[in-house]
Amino acid sequence: MPRILVIDDHAPMRRSVVKLLQLENFEVVAAENGRLGLEAARAALPDLVLCDIIMPGVDGYAVLQALREAPETATVPFIFLTACEGKFDQRRGMNLGADDYLTKPVEHEDLLAAICARLARKRAHDKRTQAQLATIEVKADFSSSAPLERLGLTAREAEVLLWAAQGKSNASIALILDMAEKTLKTHLGSVFAKLGVESRTAATLRALELLSVPVARLPAVGARSLDPATASK
Repeated sequence: MPRILVIDDHAPMRRSVVKLLQLENFEVVAAENGRLGLEAARAALPDLVLCDIIMPGVDGYAVLQALREAPETATVPFIFLTACEGKFDQRRGMNLGADDYLTKPVEHEDLLAAICARLARKRAHDKRTQAQLATIEVKADFSSSAPLERLGLTAREAEVLLWAAQGKSNASIALILDMAEKTLKTHLGSVFAKLGVESRTAATLRALELLSVPVARLPAVGARSLDPATASK
């Protein structure tokens, strides 16, 4: 069951959206402001976030930026649900990485359609990435992180990616590299940004492409060429 985080300081609107989503069998987490919304996002790791823009303290733009900078929430679909109708507001939201922008009042059907579309898109993206990773038959050389620096990473970022590509958890990598887990997350966020990816899986794929030689492409020792031009010779 997809989990949706609703962040809105307007109580009647928040309750209305929560009730609608619950009736559609979504698991819903609600927060009454941006600060609590960020705490809920980090604790619940939602599948999608619905967020107002104008809120006291931490506004919707700050919420979006914080979520996009954190590796664990960087790829979570994010939809603004707000009374702000100006093109400048919409453009600013999209530039920060919002997936959609809906203005209040919104028809229930339009809201559900937007949510389902974004969830489906995220599932399709994750499925493609996992399938691509699963089909690579590789023999990886994890002896050095130096090759990963060719991706434009610093030496420390390359070390982080090297261990992430081996499936190590954040806590394990932080212990191995003797750094705070918060610092590790900062390095991961920088790695994602430099590689132009949005998840550990995609970053791992890039690392394996550089560190590995596909086994299927390795010619057998003494094997004859299958080139049609030489096969008959």
